[in-house]
Amino acid sequence: MGAVTTSLDEQARSIFDDLGYTVSRTGTELRAERGWRVVTVSVLDSQDPIPEGGDMRCFVTRTGEATHLSRRLTRREVPYDWAVIGITEDGEYEVVRHPGEATVPAEANT
Repeated sequence: MGAVTTSLDEQARSIFDDLGYTVSRTGTELRAERGWRVVTVSVLDSQDPIPEGGDMRCFVTRTGEATHLSRRLTRREVPYDWAVIGITEDGEYEVVRHPGEATVPAEANT
């Protein structure tokens, strides 16, 4: 681990900022808006409870937890569209999308 680490929350904000979203804080979550799209962004680890509702959600976790979290979401059959962003210690990230959609490396998301 480097001498200076950025929290997952700050990294999530930066990712959505870089993608052109307007990001604001709503309690413990972030709200990312661009055009008609509003995404609720939550930082979760593998044991955190999964939210019951919402329309579009993005969950941010460490890369090692992303696949596990994606499987939990799939098993729960949540009623909203979702994606999981796995972030490495050095700030690189990968997006794991809802089942049936491919995993997308960070370079393809910009």
